[in-house]
Amino acid sequence: MKNSIFLGALTVSSLIAGAAAAGTVDDVKARGVLNCGVSTGVPGFEAPNADGEWEGFDVDVCRAVAAAVLGDSKAVEFVPTTGKTRFTALASGEIDMLSRVTTWTFSRDVDLKFEFVGVNYYDGQGFMVPKELGVTSATELDGATVCIQTGTTTELNLADYFRVNNMSYEPVPIETQTEASQQYLAGACDAYTTDASALASVRSSFADASAHVILPEIISKEPLGPLVRHGDNEWGDIVRWTLNALIAAEELGVTSANIAELAAAPGDNPEINRLLGTEGSLGEMLGLDAQWAVRAISAGGNFGESFERNIGEKTPIGLARGLNAQWTEGGLMYSPPFR
Repeated sequence: MKNSIFLGALTVSSLIAGAAAAGTVDDVKARGVLNCGVSTGVPGFEAPNADGEWEGFDVDVCRAVAAAVLGDSKAVEFVPTTGKTRFTALASGEIDMLSRVTTWTFSRDVDLKFEFVGVNYYDGQGFMVPKELGVTSATELDGATVCIQTGTTTELNLADYFRVNNMSYEPVPIETQTEASQQYLAGACDAYTTDASALASVRSSFADASAHVILPEIISKEPLGPLVRHGDNEWGDIVRWTLNALIAAEELGVTSANIAELAAAPGDNPEINRLLGTEGSLGEMLGLDAQWAVRAISAGGNFGESFERNIGEKTPIGLARGLNAQWTEGGLMYSPPFR
């Protein structure tokens, strides 16, 4: 799911200088709460549960950072943002980080002056249609009406795809995923396009998910991940290496079930020891204590545990690991070494 790469660029740029100059980690510690930007609701990734508590794959990253820095995974204020407001919220300092199915692009990293700390989901834009239409390929959508979020890079991807395939379409503009679901189910559009993971999320909320088909074509690269402001490298390192800790923990076999035992005493694997603070001084290098990664991993489990619990094949979202498997399993998930 993508924001506009140009919308509000001047406003965002004007806010960067003042916001980035402050030490975010000091602000977070003084406040005692991490302000984390999320979406208005993408089931499996970020959405309030029946008790009003935020949960999901991206939410777990926020909670891991809060646990690492504050020692409390619940010390998070979740700030819902739309495709049009999230970048301004980050640039202005309203939020400390954004963890919200946001695509890493050149313009966002360079022109809007944000720092993507890594990728926690490799995705791509797709299409969903009602099964009753009998459409089996996006190449059959010539002349279709298409629901699409305004102010997003999805718009350009869609225009490019239809142009290359010499097809026409009529856009049906929407603002949020909730509105997209409502319009799509009401028949306002023949197809809905956004990231394939978000399509799976939307479909899981339908009364009859089997009546809707996600077409096989993936028309873009959408590396999704958390981001922070340029100019605050200390904070960027903390968020980056917290995400890396979750990824590395899965590769190294560190889980929510065995982490307490592994952290109690050094074992035979020096990288596990360094990750969990029983050897070396990696926490000190981050300005944190030795147990920072233990708390981060314990908050919601390692990367794989979070994936399977929130969006995996046994959940209503039903996503296979695919590109998001560990590099040792043929995927792209790969943490730099902890040394």
